[in-house]
Amino acid sequence: MRFEEFTTRFVQQTGKKEGAISPVMVNSASFGYGNSEMGEGIFDGSVKKPLYARVGNPTSAQLEQILASMDGGVGAVAASSGMGATAMATLSLLRAGDEIISVGGLFGGTYSYFSETLERFGIKTRFFDVDAFDAIDEAVNTATKIIFLESVGNPNMRLPDIKRIAGIADRHGVALIVDNTITPLSIAPLALGADIVVYSTTKIITGNASALGGAVVFRAIAEGDDKFKTPRYRDVHPFIQKMGSMALVANAKKRALRDFGMSANGFGSYLTMLGLETLPLRLDRIVSSVERVAGELDAKGFKVNHPSLAHHPHHERYRSQFANGCGTLLTLDFGSKEAAFEFLNRSKLVTITANIGDSRTLGLHMASTIYRDFDEPTREFLGITPGLVRISIGLESPEAILDDFVHAANFQK
Repeated sequence: MRFEEFTTRFVQQTGKKEGAISPVMVNSASFGYGNSEMGEGIFDGSVKKPLYARVGNPTSAQLEQILASMDGGVGAVAASSGMGATAMATLSLLRAGDEIISVGGLFGGTYSYFSETLERFGIKTRFFDVDAFDAIDEAVNTATKIIFLESVGNPNMRLPDIKRIAGIADRHGVALIVDNTITPLSIAPLALGADIVVYSTTKIITGNASALGGAVVFRAIAEGDDKFKTPRYRDVHPFIQKMGSMALVANAKKRALRDFGMSANGFGSYLTMLGLETLPLRLDRIVSSVERVAGELDAKGFKVNHPSLAHHPHHERYRSQFANGCGTLLTLDFGSKEAAFEFLNRSKLVTITANIGDSRTLGLHMASTIYRDFDEPTREFLGITPGLVRISIGLESPEAILDDFVHAANFQK
C-alpha cells in the first residue's frame, strides 16, 4: 500500500482517546472572551483562543494541524474553497505592480483569476509551458513575487519538474506555490522546494462531494538567510519579526483571511477530516485503477491522455518523479463536441459534473463548460480540444469502468 504511513497517522490525529471520539464540530460564529484582559490577549496573539470565526475556528484548527503535518509544514490555514485557498496564498504576498509566473496547465478558475481578476488590480501574470525552463528563468524580474504551478496539469495532464522549477525560484529568491489538489500524499511539494502548498480539499481529500473547502500549507521561515527576509517581501517582515518561523501563517491570516473572509466553516472542516481518515486507502485504489483504465482504453483504440502511457511526453518523468501516481484524472478525446456528448450521455456509470476526486467516477466535456468563455489561443495553450472529456476515476471496480466506457463509445466503433 503506497500510503501506509498515513493510514495510522490520520485516524490517530482525527480521533480522541477520551470523550467524543469523532472530531468536535464547533459552528459558532463568535466566541466569548470572558474578560477584557483576555480579549486583549487574544487580539494581540499572546492568548491562543478563538477570536472570531472569520479568522479561525477550533474544528478548522484541528484540520489545519493535520494538513500541516501531512505536508511537513509549520502551519496551515483552512479556507472556504480551493479558489479561496489560492486567493489567500497569493493575495497575502501581492500588491499592485507585482507579477506572477504561471507554469504549465491550469484549472480554468485559476487561469481566469490570474488573467482577468488580478489583472484588474494591476497584477500581471506570465504563462509558460511546463518545460519552458529557460524562458521561465529569463522571465523573472524585480516585480516577480510568485511562481505558481499545479502538480499535475488539469486537464492537460502534463507533469512539471517541481524540483527543477523550485531551483529556479530559489536562485531568484521568488516564492514557489504548488497547487497539490490532485496529488495529496503522492507528491510532497515542500520537500521538493516549494514554499507554499494550496489545496481544494473539496476534491480527493474529502472525496465524497459533501464539503466545499480549501487549505494553504506553509513552510517555516528559516532562522538564517531566507528569501522572505529580502526586500522583495518587505510586507512580510513585520510578521517575521513578531512570529518568526510562523510568519507566513500569520501573514496569510492578517493580509488575506481577515480582510477578504475566505474562511472555512466548522461543519465543512469536520466533514473534511472524516474524508482524510480514508484518503490513503481511497487514493491507493484510485491510482491503481487510473493506470489500468488508461492502459486498457489506450489498447482498445481510445485517444487517452495519461502520463503512465509510454507515448505520453512525460512518461519518464512519471516513472521517476511520480512513483505514487498523479491522482484521479485522465482525459479522452472524441474529436468533436457531439461525439463527446454522446459518450457521456450513453455512459451508465459517469456522473457528469465539474468536480474531480470523488468516490464516484466523474466526467465533463471541457470546451462547453469550464473553458467555454476562453478564446481559441488560450484553449490551445491549456490543451482544450473540441472533443476533450476529463475523467476522474472513482472507487468503482476498474472492470465496471472499462465495460461502461467501451459500451458508451460503441456508437463510434
